[in-house]
Amino acid sequence: MIRSLQRRFVIAAMIAITGLILLLLGAINAANLVLISQRIDRTLELLCDTVGDTGSPPPMPKPAPDGRPFPFGAHNDHKDDYNAFISSNFFVVHFGADRELIFVDVSRLYAISENEALELASEVLDRDGRRGEYGQFRYLIKDVPMHDTVAVFLDTSGESGSFWRVLLLSAGIGLAGWGLMLAFVVLLSKRAIRPIAENIQRQKQFVTNAGHEIKTPLAIIQSNTEAMELYNGENKWSRNIKEQTSRLSGLVKDLLLLARMDEGTVQAEPRDFSLSELFESSLDGFSQLIDDKSVRLNRNIPGGITIYADQKQTRQLISILFDNAVKYTNDGGEITAALEKAEGRVTLRLQNTCTTLPAVPPDKLFDRFYRADTARTQKSGGYGIGLAVARSLAEANRAVISAKYTMPNEVCFTVKFRH
Repeated sequence: MIRSLQRRFVIAAMIAITGLILLLLGAINAANLVLISQRIDRTLELLCDTVGDTGSPPPMPKPAPDGRPFPFGAHNDHKDDYNAFISSNFFVVHFGADRELIFVDVSRLYAISENEALELASEVLDRDGRRGEYGQFRYLIKDVPMHDTVAVFLDTSGESGSFWRVLLLSAGIGLAGWGLMLAFVVLLSKRAIRPIAENIQRQKQFVTNAGHEIKTPLAIIQSNTEAMELYNGENKWSRNIKEQTSRLSGLVKDLLLLARMDEGTVQAEPRDFSLSELFESSLDGFSQLIDDKSVRLNRNIPGGITIYADQKQTRQLISILFDNAVKYTNDGGEITAALEKAEGRVTLRLQNTCTTLPAVPPDKLFDRFYRADTARTQKSGGYGIGLAVARSLAEANRAVISAKYTMPNEVCFTVKFRH
């Protein structure tokens, strides 16, 4: 239980950390993508405005005459324009009013010939829109004076490479940070759950000690009642004392078993055995109780179904479920016991009718000390600690136990074993 609690703490913390890392990395890379896209668009606008007519670069910025400073930012703007032109790889195609070619400039991009540049420009002119992408190029088509059209194609492979480098680098840093946080959370989890673990340990120790202390007076009460019956004969009071003593002994036994399983002192010893034969023999042991309540038992237990589990614990699990079914089935009701094998799993099912369904979700039936009635009367009680023991036995044998309600008034318990 402590390990399960620690695992849940680590999982919850790492989900939150993972979400935060993904949010940060997503925001960083989205912002980087937007900035790169804006820079490319700004460069395309600059190229269209400066080289559309002659292909000449913008003038190199010079100091202001008489040493007077430029207006704030003006010198830097001209310098940035010049640097953008010098560092860009692009080609330009200039068309006239009727799409006659005026000139093609591929001097800044030696991998493209003039014919290839003309074909690309002609193709994008037929598209809708003035901006777009074509392979490794981002293009801009702009009308200039005299009804001419300029198409500028900018090679964005460098920007794409920069984006992917930032993405991979941030992902690597994020992954490394996630691993460090995982190690930190694992170390922190031990300290975080220590008070809860100590409290659970004290509860387990109390249950174990109390169980052993109760066993002795119960044995004395049982023996004294039997001795009293030897002298005075059996009567309804002595029978009631023996029934309640037996019931309390069973409860103490379940408590001690549950405490030992929580402490890990009870380990499963799996081996291959026939679940079909075990199921049949377990049901036969309840035949007298079934007859006393006039309950009809429907069996659907095919032979030859085997599982790999602890045979003793599996028998105890079946006994708990069937005892529960017999106890809460209405007089003259019906119990269905079924076994089937499908898709690598063996499913055991016990379904019983009842007077009324419990007023809580089916999963609550496996809670320790759960009872359906708040008054805790013996006649209308809930399912007690037995099903909590059944769930622990199922988990110890890597099985999954569940409950559901079916109409009109039926409770169905299912145990799925690995084959």
